[in-house]
Amino acid sequence: MKKSLIFAGLYLSAIFVFSHETINGYKSGPDRAIFFPDTEDYLTISSDLHTHSVFSDGHVWPNIRVAEALKDNLDSIAITEHLEYQPHTKYIPNIDRNDAYKEALEAAAESDLIVISGSEITREMPPGHLNAVFINDANDLFNLDRTKLPEAQQLIKQALGDAELDEDDRVVGEIYALGNLWSPVEALTAAKKQGAFVFWNHPMWSSQARDGIAKLSDMHKLFIQNDLMQGIEIVNTRTYSEEAFRIALDNNLTLIGTSDVHNLIEWDYDSTQEEHRPVTLVLAKERTKESIREALFDRRTVVFFKHRLIGKAENLNPLLKSIINITSNGYQSNSEILRIDIQNNSSSNMVLQNLSEVNFANSDDLIHLPKNGKVSLSVKTLGKKESQLFKFKVLNALIEPKVHPQIEFLLDI
Repeated sequence: MKKSLIFAGLYLSAIFVFSHETINGYKSGPDRAIFFPDTEDYLTISSDLHTHSVFSDGHVWPNIRVAEALKDNLDSIAITEHLEYQPHTKYIPNIDRNDAYKEALEAAAESDLIVISGSEITREMPPGHLNAVFINDANDLFNLDRTKLPEAQQLIKQALGDAELDEDDRVVGEIYALGNLWSPVEALTAAKKQGAFVFWNHPMWSSQARDGIAKLSDMHKLFIQNDLMQGIEIVNTRTYSEEAFRIALDNNLTLIGTSDVHNLIEWDYDSTQEEHRPVTLVLAKERTKESIREALFDRRTVVFFKHRLIGKAENLNPLLKSIINITSNGYQSNSEILRIDIQNNSSSNMVLQNLSEVNFANSDDLIHLPKNGKVSLSVKTLGKKESQLFKFKVLNALIEPKVHPQIEFLLDI
């Protein structure tokens, strides 16, 4: 790979790195369901907008992606195949790049799962990989100019040196190289004409950023200026990028978190260890494709990652107020100690730090709320009161890099 002068990682390196995750044995568990309550103003739609099947470099048929999404209680999913990287071409020619979406749509026909059409526009850096979702025809985002085959072959030679490819690998490599020769600006312009929502995939990925730090190139800045890119993955598989989060905040990009799954979800996220796939929680007005798309363009998302919630304050704080609920059980007899329950109405374990003027008789100021569970506390209110203000910092949530949100509750006693 050191010989790669133009397409670093062209084809052969792609074999090793495009899948991101290695197969590490079958894992399963009874409780994979992801659930978050609606906010006062919006429905909370759990979405995985970056997944793969055998129609590009994934390892399962699209119907498996649908079955996994249903098992995880997702509301929506996108099958986003690489348009240019097609390692299974020998067995799955995939001439129509919409086929994976059609297969997933058919598999989900008898369910409530919303299947979103999408594709991954795959380029070397810059700009790297970008997902276009809510597209009408994936074929328009992909172009092979066969007259440029000699140029493509020269690029392959520069990348691989004297390495010899068998016939199947040669075909895959030429498709990838020819696809890369088509301007990404033209591909994104075609996506924009279809009304697509576009986000930058895994900007922290070491194959795109050796130091693991997401940085906007001049090309990405051009995309933003011309409304060709509206979002960025701050979470991809098991990685989180603080730098991508900052890029999103500074450039008004939608926060996206995805599984980018290539293997089985249960191989990559062990529910018996309370692991879950990363998802984007979309705050939508209705449970429809059109409403999900509108919410993405309006930047109304929260990312759920490793039992953490990451979002802009205006999106995350209302969700936290729906997740956490406090009820009074009155004062203990002949005492000034108030009994309360703090309920967690979500699939995420929550960690709260007490910032209230009062403290507890049966706990320190760090409160661990199990997912879909509650904690009972005894509060020293220093006199019997008709109401009590509670204030918490949510330690497993971020509204900016390294900044945790604070929430308040005025409880009637």
